[in-house]
Amino acid sequence: MKVAIVYDRLNKIGGAERVLQVLHEIWPEAPFFTTVYNEKKALWAQGFQVNSSFMQKLPFAKSKHEFYPWLTPFIFESFDFSNFDFVFSVTSAEAKGIITNTQTTHVCYCLTPTRYLWSSNEDYIKNAGFNNLNFLAKAVFGFLTPILKKWDYVASQRPDTMIAISNTVKTRIKKYYQRVSTVIYPPVDTEKFRHKQEINLSNPEDFFLIVSRLVPYKRIDLAIRAFNKLGFPLKIIGVGSQQARLQHMAKDNIEFFGQLTDDDLIGYYQRCCAVVMPQKEDFGLVSVEAQAAGKPVIGFAKGGVRETVIDGQTGVLFKKQKVEEIIKAVYKFKSMRFDRDICFSNAKKFDKKVFIKKMKAIVEGR
Repeated sequence: MKVAIVYDRLNKIGGAERVLQVLHEIWPEAPFFTTVYNEKKALWAQGFQVNSSFMQKLPFAKSKHEFYPWLTPFIFESFDFSNFDFVFSVTSAEAKGIITNTQTTHVCYCLTPTRYLWSSNEDYIKNAGFNNLNFLAKAVFGFLTPILKKWDYVASQRPDTMIAISNTVKTRIKKYYQRVSTVIYPPVDTEKFRHKQEINLSNPEDFFLIVSRLVPYKRIDLAIRAFNKLGFPLKIIGVGSQQARLQHMAKDNIEFFGQLTDDDLIGYYQRCCAVVMPQKEDFGLVSVEAQAAGKPVIGFAKGGVRETVIDGQTGVLFKKQKVEEIIKAVYKFKSMRFDRDICFSNAKKFDKKVFIKKMKAIVEGR
């Protein structure tokens, strides 16, 4: 069985990239097809067989793919998969738009329907992220949105099977694409996070932790404003377009650590008192990693976190994305006790062995 894997772009590390790593573990000979490949920011893909497009050579494409929303659909349609029996597209954007023949089975592992066109369209138009060129970006994006929406809907009908990463995403697929999907949760190597990794930290167990890309929809600004008032130690791991702004607004009790190795990240998970998630997640891989390390989650009670965290047993969920709600949730957390084993047991439901078994079954049952 000859398998190929398609992804929107290989230029970062996050939850989706951990899915790709496990798919590579299952099918190590499977090549990857993508628009751009940034070797420096996607070190996890070293040794993979990566086929990137001509977009790789265009100005700023490796870091600012937002310049080319009009081009990426054509790129994915141009890839040739006639020599493959099975193709997985892992996507939150255009990769599902590949074209395959009747002999090739295409399964889309949908991270979410294209966020900037559907569920968060208004936010993307308001926060274009191009600084002094925002006014121009908003105008161009506003013009292109109806065109891109039409293409995106057509593209969503091409996969033979749609798989959603959560019930939250399953609902969106039905709403925006009018397609039925099944849910297979993303994989977490729970034993890896459970294993004790010592790291030299002062005052262990007295700090809160955020692990996230620092981009607008993650709402890290809310957590910073809450912890500015609380005064409790907060450590933030991750990078992104909002990093400078967030660092500027944070007080001395908040530290930023950028991108860390997995071993260092595990150490922080295991030494924190809780992981804070102010955002609405499609799934929320971080919440599972935290629980695998035996730590509870303080999270926003919408989206995927509602599927991964048991309120009152493996974390505290708050209902509104407001600073005051986060503060209340933190104080509620501090008044409670959480069992490390219960957290780990809940995380086991999302173990990568479950993911591997289900993905293999899809290919073998072709």
